[in-house]
Amino acid sequence: MAAILALDALKIEEVLSGMEGVQIANYNCPGQIVISGKKEAVEAANERLLAAGAKRALLLNVSGPFHSSLLTGAGERLGEVLEGVEIKTPEIPYVANVTAQYVTDCGMVKSLLKEQVYSSVRWQQSVETMVADGVDTFIEIGPGKTLAGFVKKITKDVRVLNIEKLEDMEKITEL
Repeated sequence: MAAILALDALKIEEVLSGMEGVQIANYNCPGQIVISGKKEAVEAANERLLAAGAKRALLLNVSGPFHSSLLTGAGERLGEVLEGVEIKTPEIPYVANVTAQYVTDCGMVKSLLKEQVYSSVRWQQSVETMVADGVDTFIEIGPGKTLAGFVKKITKDVRVLNIEKLEDMEKITEL
């Protein structure tokens, strides 16, 4: 995997369209796209993307080609496991990272969970969908502020909060 900095997503898609073994893994935010695939293909893509105008192309120290077609088998296996799981209709619609669209139909949940293993994460598009529908506050729960940072780069028109510790939760509930 590699992080591609300061190159438009459409340009990255165009460069990768002529290559095998590499694809976009994460649409994080404007100016940051992650690619994934076979190591040699990712390295070759880095060179082409730098030549196409990327400011940087940083190889990521990861244990696998996440969110790429190389994990289709793992997604299919997850699908098999999910066959025996009862999924109820969501009480609150959520935005699927595969489609950046709301999920309200329980019949879609299993296939979307399977697909998210080997499909691009459309974080930027998901945030844009929620903002367009009036979401004005995002809360990142867990260590770090990576997703909060992405949200701030996607839009300035929302409030972004973080919960790393119990004290953070208590402060937020006082707001």
